[in-house]
Amino acid sequence: MSNSHFLPGADPNAAIVIPREMLPSDGRFGCGPSKFRPDAVSALAERAVDYLGTSHRRAGVRRVVGQLRAGIAQLLNAPDGYEVVLGNGGATAFWDAASFGLIERRSHHLSLGEFSSKFTAVASSAPHLDDPSVQAAEPGTAPVLQAVEDVDAYCYPHNETSTGVMIDVSRPDSDGLTLVDATSAAGGLRFDAAATDAYYFAPQKALSSDGGLWIALFSPAAVERVERMAASQRWTPAFLDLKLALDNSRKDQTYNTPALATVFLTVEQVNWLNESGGLEWAASRSDRSAEILYGWAERSDIATPFVTDPAARSRVVATIDFDTRVSADDLSAVLRANGIVDTEGYRKLGRNQLRIGMFPAIEPEDIEALCACLDHITERLID
Repeated sequence: MSNSHFLPGADPNAAIVIPREMLPSDGRFGCGPSKFRPDAVSALAERAVDYLGTSHRRAGVRRVVGQLRAGIAQLLNAPDGYEVVLGNGGATAFWDAASFGLIERRSHHLSLGEFSSKFTAVASSAPHLDDPSVQAAEPGTAPVLQAVEDVDAYCYPHNETSTGVMIDVSRPDSDGLTLVDATSAAGGLRFDAAATDAYYFAPQKALSSDGGLWIALFSPAAVERVERMAASQRWTPAFLDLKLALDNSRKDQTYNTPALATVFLTVEQVNWLNESGGLEWAASRSDRSAEILYGWAERSDIATPFVTDPAARSRVVATIDFDTRVSADDLSAVLRANGIVDTEGYRKLGRNQLRIGMFPAIEPEDIEALCACLDHITERLID
C-alpha cells in the first residue's frame, strides 16, 4: 500500500490543504537563514536614507557597530577583559582565519556532523599546521571532550546544526585555547563565556539576520595568541588576519566593508533579546519550543527524536525522524505548499527526517501549531 497520496509532479496543495485556523502565525522554521522579526525589518526600512548606503568608516555606521559589540557582550555575559571582534565571511571564513591566527601548531577537534567536520578539514589541509587530533562521533551523538597531549587549541560546536546535537561548553584540563563554534547556539543556548577563549558565530540563526559576518567573543588569552602570532611573521591573507580584525573592531568597524543591513538587523535582534531579559530569557523561550516539539514526537506513533539522549538534544535545532509509513519529503512538500517553509532535513544526513528551527524569534505557540499541522497531514498521508 502506498504511503503517499502524491503522484510525481502533483501539486501537494491540491491533495492536502491545512485549515487556515490551524496554521502558525509565521511559517518560517528554517535553521538558517532563520526567521527575521518583522519589527526589525521595519526599523531597517526607516533608516534607509541615513544609514544604508553610507561609509562604514564614518560615525553613523560605526555607532551601530559599537552598539552591536556592546550588545553582544551584554547578551553573552562577557567576563571582564573579553572583547567582541567582527569580520566578514561568516563562520566558514573564521575557520580559515583561526588556522592562521589562533591555532599555533596542532588542534584537537570534536567531529559530530557536517559543520564540525568542516573545521576539522580546514585544520587537516592547512600546510602550516600539524595533522589535528580528532574525536569523532556518529551523527546524532556527541563525543566527550578530553585533554589531549601536544595540542594548543580545542575546537568543537556548541550546537551541531546538521544533526541537532548540543554539547555543554567546557574547558578540558589543558593550557590550550577553547574555540567554540556557536553559529546556531549564540543567543539561544545558555553557556559560561569564561569557559571559552573564542565563542564565534554568524548571525543568521538565533540572531535573526543574514550571513556573511562573523562575530567572536575573545578572551584575553585569545587576544594574546592573536597578537603574538601576528608578530611571528606567519604569512596570513589580510581578509583572514585576526589581528586586523581585532584592531578594526576596537575602532567599531570591520577591515572590509560589511553588509550594513546585516549589522543593523543583528543589532535589532540583540537589543530585543537584551531588553526582554537577556540570554536566560531567550534560552527559556527556546526551551519551551523544544519541550513542545520533542514532547509531540515522543507521544507520536510515527515520529521520534533523532537524538536519543535527551541531554544532548538541541534546544534550538530539532531533528525528528519518521517511520516508513510516511515520507518526510512529502511532509515538507505539503507544509511548504501551505506556507510553512524550510522544515526539510539536512540533505547530507540522508534520513527520513524533518529539521525544525526553534530559535528565540520563533513563537513557541507557532511550534505548537506546527505539531498540529503535522498531525493533520500525517492522518491524510497514511492509508
